[in-house]
Amino acid sequence: MKIVIGNDHTAVSMKQDIIRYVESLGHEVTDFGTNSAESCAYPVYGEKVARAVAAGEFDCGILICGTGVGISIAANKVNGVRAAVCSDATTARLVKAHNNANILAFGARIVGIELAKDIVRAYLEAEFEGGRHADRVAMLAEIEERSK
Repeated sequence: MKIVIGNDHTAVSMKQDIIRYVESLGHEVTDFGTNSAESCAYPVYGEKVARAVAAGEFDCGILICGTGVGISIAANKVNGVRAAVCSDATTARLVKAHNNANILAFGARIVGIELAKDIVRAYLEAEFEGGRHADRVAMLAEIEERSK
């Protein structure tokens, strides 16, 4: 899979660990995040990753900020993006299986690196189940269309 990752200043170290981990699983990773610990604006990185995923340049994205919330809100402003914040592996699996989330987000201040790896692995290994879930994801797209 081709995966894009983005982060703010709170997640520089975690991002590097996650990149190495995802690459060890056999995936290609492109880094759109900051590499500086200087305070920066998470919406910049959330939007960059979201636009690339929505354009089909990548199969999915990973976003990391302090809590995962702010950067996922920024990503979800981009049409075609379904970014989900996850703090456990079960939720990570289900956001892909049921919601066809195309961006995974989590917080560097919320989860430790080993849990973050478990979350990433669960998300990447999951597959969208379709069926009744496809109908609901289509409804999300309709809401998005009405909001343009």
